[in-house]
Amino acid sequence: MDFVREGVAKKKRIKAAILTVVVLAAGAAVTWRLSKLQPAAPSVERATVWVDTVKRGPMLRDVKGTGTLVPEDPLWIPAANEGQVSKIMVQSGDRVKPDTVLLVLTNPDMELAANDLEWQVKQAEADLTGLKVTLESERLNQQSVVSAVASDLEQANLTKERDEQLLKMQLKSDMEVKLSVAKWKELTSKSEIEKKRLDIMAESTSAQLDGKKVQVEKLRAQWQLKKQQVAELTIRAGTEGVLQEMSLQYGQRVKPGDVLAKVVQPWRLKAEVNIPETQAKDILPGQVAQIDTRNGIIPSHVIRIDPNVVNGTRTVECKLDGALPPGAVPNLSVDGTVEIERLTDVVYVGRPVFGQPNSQVSVFKLDEDGKGATRVTVKLGRSSVNSIEVLDGLRVGDQVVLSDMSAQDQNPRIRLN
Repeated sequence: MDFVREGVAKKKRIKAAILTVVVLAAGAAVTWRLSKLQPAAPSVERATVWVDTVKRGPMLRDVKGTGTLVPEDPLWIPAANEGQVSKIMVQSGDRVKPDTVLLVLTNPDMELAANDLEWQVKQAEADLTGLKVTLESERLNQQSVVSAVASDLEQANLTKERDEQLLKMQLKSDMEVKLSVAKWKELTSKSEIEKKRLDIMAESTSAQLDGKKVQVEKLRAQWQLKKQQVAELTIRAGTEGVLQEMSLQYGQRVKPGDVLAKVVQPWRLKAEVNIPETQAKDILPGQVAQIDTRNGIIPSHVIRIDPNVVNGTRTVECKLDGALPPGAVPNLSVDGTVEIERLTDVVYVGRPVFGQPNSQVSVFKLDEDGKGATRVTVKLGRSSVNSIEVLDGLRVGDQVVLSDMSAQDQNPRIRLN
């Protein structure tokens, strides 16, 4: 009996061992199968992603930026001379004409100097008049001497001729004739000398008058300059437009070169658009642009590209070719779009969030049923504001997710709910 019980117990132990082995083997098989399974794809709400379809056809390459409307030719009015503000005639925003007085400066020293120069000019003019009288009197005196000598010479000539005739008639001695001839020669020489003195006096008179006139003109020029400087203390607009800036106060002192005011013509504006430096490299003068004032779009064209980069952007100046809409004023914020080129036949898609031109990007391509998406690598080409050329990795008709999917960087697939 004991033998029978021992046999039964042994069989039970064998069965238990076999069962344990089978259970362990099954568990190992299940574990191995589970390790081979892919993790479940994460779910993403379809309404939260931006999906676009790959297309083929014409694509407009353009770049976009923000900026402001600025006057084409603002007139900055500087102070020509030192002065103190005594009157302010207009305020910012007032419409002005070329002769509109903006403000009045005072400079007592300059006004005193102008008055002093005026009196100096009058004194110099009086001196010139006195010199003319003196020189004319001296000329007349010399002219009188020349005339007197000429008369004496004529008498001496007649006496000489008479004595020569009487000598032939033996009524005059030879000595008396020689004395007459000597007297005639003396007066002839004296007449020539006095005539030369008269000629020299004329040249001297002209030289003295010219020198005095130069002094008068020099003083008059200084006086006119000082008068002009005094007149420039009355500041005028110089052009028609609107006074945009003037922040001076009564009694404030200004120095030469200080900006007193800024006058602009609000009907002559241009747009300055800030374009990211990576996109501005293809912009050229003459390209077509559009300026959105949020109250109308103005056709424009590029006239200048600033060579400097400021805060990652370059300034592009655009001339407005259309009429300004109501409410368009200087410093108005605008959006600008510059047309780079029109591509006639390319494969393109909406620009992904991180899509850069001539690069490779990883995007999710939707399955045919639209319930899931698989990550694919796409080679991109030329880009625009909202579109980019597809060189490889997608076909026409494919749908891709363009939204920021950086949260799914570790997942090759997603499910769209």
